[in-house]
Amino acid sequence: MHLLQAIRDAFLLLLSGDPSLWQIIWVSLKTSFVALILATPPAVVAGYLIATHSFSGRRILIWLTQASLSLPTVLIGLLLYLVLSRQGPLGGLHWLFSQSGIIAGQILIVLPVLTAFALAAVQAADLRLAETAITLGASRWRVMRTVLHEVRFGVMAAVISGFGRVISEVGCAIMVGGNIAGETRTMTTAIALQTSKGEFAQGIALGIVLVAIALLINAMLVMVQGDPRAARGIS
Repeated sequence: MHLLQAIRDAFLLLLSGDPSLWQIIWVSLKTSFVALILATPPAVVAGYLIATHSFSGRRILIWLTQASLSLPTVLIGLLLYLVLSRQGPLGGLHWLFSQSGIIAGQILIVLPVLTAFALAAVQAADLRLAETAITLGASRWRVMRTVLHEVRFGVMAAVISGFGRVISEVGCAIMVGGNIAGETRTMTTAIALQTSKGEFAQGIALGIVLVAIALLINAMLVMVQGDPRAARGIS
């Protein structure tokens, strides 16, 4: 199929409101948002605790967190497949080839991203803020809330980056989800399937949606980060 013809068919498919196409988009957005909502609180708290506490093995924990950022998602999918399979320790949950399994995989993928970003943001914060809060008699919970509020833009950047990571991954989703039409087929797994079948229109249509989401995420990231030069009064 000619490239221009495939692109034209892709736009027509998007504009036609094809139910199967929008079902795929809905599954991708739903699983990604749920994974992000479940992973963000523990990851941000973990990043804060690692950044603000000294304990044995802290440097090793930071190293492992940062190293896990580069783990291939297909490897995470393989390990989760073994855990969720019928003979695996969590086989009784029956999450394999379900949206719950995809969400579990996406949580494992995004946890180190959120933790590493939150850790870096808290480490970059002015420690006098926490010391002042402690001097004024604030509880540990209040001190943590104060510090996290101070670094909220860094945490928001972490969440936005984490969403970009899970919405665009394909290895874990296809291993754990199984690419079942109408149930676990996501945008990335559908693109891989349609390309292998030589049917490019739907793959390009989903690619257009992914690019639109990527542009939106990056625009939000730029807005969150702001202009450091303007913040310092540098023209």
